[in-house]
Amino acid sequence: MVKRVAVLLSGCGVYDGTEIHEASATLVHLSRAGAKVKMFAPNTEQMHVVNHCEGKPTEGKRNVLQESARIARGDVTDLAKLDVKDFDALIIPGGFGVAKNLSDWAVKGKDYTVQPQVEKVIKAFRQAGKPLAMCCISPVLAAKALPGCEITVGQDKECEKWPYAQTAGVMKDMGCTHVNKNVGEAHVDVKNKLVTTSAFMCNAAFHEVFDGIGVMVSELLKLA
Repeated sequence: MVKRVAVLLSGCGVYDGTEIHEASATLVHLSRAGAKVKMFAPNTEQMHVVNHCEGKPTEGKRNVLQESARIARGDVTDLAKLDVKDFDALIIPGGFGVAKNLSDWAVKGKDYTVQPQVEKVIKAFRQAGKPLAMCCISPVLAAKALPGCEITVGQDKECEKWPYAQTAGVMKDMGCTHVNKNVGEAHVDVKNKLVTTSAFMCNAAFHEVFDGIGVMVSELLKLA
């Protein structure tokens, strides 16, 4: 049976939206598996716009839905129209858009909140018994929306390869179980039907991130 998967985007570009390579890897693996995909994004203004050459905020405003359309090749729908009944699973790629547009993690750290519309969707999939997958920084959304869940953002010891490992400590402080995994692996929280992988939380080669997302997608579809 063909699996129907919703993919939630947060803009376009690692510093202020969805990490493009993570989104692309997700879509390639879903396509290869024969899944039917529909992309969504909130119809809201981005927190700010970043000059990706410099990694610094610049003037101007952009809309999350419109920017996400760049990844979706124009075929993206307002998140407000997502009906859980129409899908078998949900995937949320990473990128700073998760921490800026889908939540305020980037500003408030451990005191963050998830955008209400996003939290509602995550909880709806969980309540319907349908699986979710999140990579890179997006597991922080699950940590808030699904208290006590099991996740991985990679490793919990900071080093050159794992520069964002402190995130694991915050997840633990919130009552989540963090499971150390390498970039090519994924963790499956069976109880919550939640699959996570580190992706670019690790300073890894592109193909390693691609392969890890492939494991995540494969495990998700097993649960769908």
